[in-house]
Amino acid sequence: MADTQQVDPKAERRVAKLAKQIDAFSKAHGGAEGQVAHIGERGARIVLVGEDGGWGDLVAPSPAIAEQAVRKAGITVHEAFDGEFAAKVRTGPYEWTRMAGIQVGGPSNS
Repeated sequence: MADTQQVDPKAERRVAKLAKQIDAFSKAHGGAEGQVAHIGERGARIVLVGEDGGWGDLVAPSPAIAEQAVRKAGITVHEAFDGEFAAKVRTGPYEWTRMAGIQVGGPSNS
């Protein structure tokens, strides 16, 4: 019997574009690993961590498209963003300033 599975050309293009972006990130950071997280109606977030500690993310319109994109890009995908994977992230002055601003820049309780 012939395979009758329908292929959505728009989804295929989105998968290809995301995979190309993941591949570019990986090349720029000496390799990459990722994690896909469902973010509700917005789709899925692909968090990328480079071998050099650099990080970034992409948003896919659905978890299925995100999974296809990371598979096509050929990166290692983690089930959760924790442990050794999370420890690979290296933050810079921008992130520390933003994190400190959240803690010390809010309204006082006195």
